[in-house]
Amino acid sequence: MKKYFFYTLFYFLFLGCYSVKKVAFKTPVDTTSKETRGQVKKTYTLKEVGVFASNTFDGARLNGFEQVNDSTALVLISPENTPINNSAYYAFKTWSNTAKDFYFTFKYPKGFKNRYIPKLEINNKWSIIDSANFFEKDSIVTLKLHLTKKPITVAAQEIQSSKDVEQWYTNLIKGKENRVHLKKYGESPLGKKLAVLNIYKDNPKGKDIIVLLTRQHPPEVTGYYAFQYFLETILGDSDLANDFLNKYHVLAFPLLNPDGVDLGNWRHNSNGVDTNRDWSEYNQPEIRKTVKYIQKTLEKNGSRIVLGLDFHSTWHDVFYTNKSRSETTLPNFIEDWFAGLEANIPNYKVNESSSNSDKPVSKGWFLYGFNAVGITYEIGDETPEKEIQLIGKKSAEQMMKILLKEKK
Repeated sequence: MKKYFFYTLFYFLFLGCYSVKKVAFKTPVDTTSKETRGQVKKTYTLKEVGVFASNTFDGARLNGFEQVNDSTALVLISPENTPINNSAYYAFKTWSNTAKDFYFTFKYPKGFKNRYIPKLEINNKWSIIDSANFFEKDSIVTLKLHLTKKPITVAAQEIQSSKDVEQWYTNLIKGKENRVHLKKYGESPLGKKLAVLNIYKDNPKGKDIIVLLTRQHPPEVTGYYAFQYFLETILGDSDLANDFLNKYHVLAFPLLNPDGVDLGNWRHNSNGVDTNRDWSEYNQPEIRKTVKYIQKTLEKNGSRIVLGLDFHSTWHDVFYTNKSRSETTLPNFIEDWFAGLEANIPNYKVNESSSNSDKPVSKGWFLYGFNAVGITYEIGDETPEKEIQLIGKKSAEQMMKILLKEKK
């Protein structure tokens, strides 16, 4: 009993008060919690035409549904709060009492316009809407769908809720428990799991660490898919992957903003904050707990971070890098990595945008906090999945080859 009391006291006095090292940036951003406007979860009914729309599922975003005429409905979409990036996200299910063609006109708040080409889930299969049924003029977007009694999911990007993500990584690590250690390191403001895949072989003591992050911004699903293929390659059965994990330690965070993802937010977490502006003060629990876990892992194992990759999506494929390289842990990594990608992906040209981070984003946190290489790995909103798979796989392979040469 006394022993239990001692360990409990130790936990609260030491671990409970464990502080994290803050990192200074040139341009601070206020990341204290902001007021948000939620969406009412309901099934909307247009009685006169027998058409329905619902947002009663994780990842949905539908703020209103109104009849315009016998063949058209107005779809109202609003963000969680403002100011916010123009990343207008939407997701809803729709169906009708009788088979019919029906039109959906999107209405965003003033100053916002459509970003994403609609994706449709029909019979559990996702596809991009046929261009013949997608009409865009200025800021007005209209879709034509053939409705039946079976619901169609209409979404800005394929739905990948926190449950979907958990199912993916649970299946991924089956049979790999000797090198993948799944940890819950905290909870989001709404009580959702914050999970990390702590990956190493044998003893992690002293091994250099690579950190992989994704889904800070809820709609950025293509970046998450690249993260999947990248991680699957690291955990493959190849000689390259086995050699790599003999010498390196990987911390992979598959979902940094579970609340925002399940709420169908455009960009922010449930506290109305862009988590990728909080890598300085750590006002938001998702970032604070992630940083604490990383820092405790470094101190426990006597390790250092050499590389951090943060997977996102934007309008086109691009790698955002820091200009400062010569004094980092891997001064030649970026040039070697990009050369390897271009040499091993047919007709591929790396699109790099380089500048040291002024605002508190993750790539700057890796540089200023750990003198490590930090890269924001962006995949285009509409990059085809086969291309994402190839880029994800080849970028992982080239990373492993380069880092293994560092150990020779």
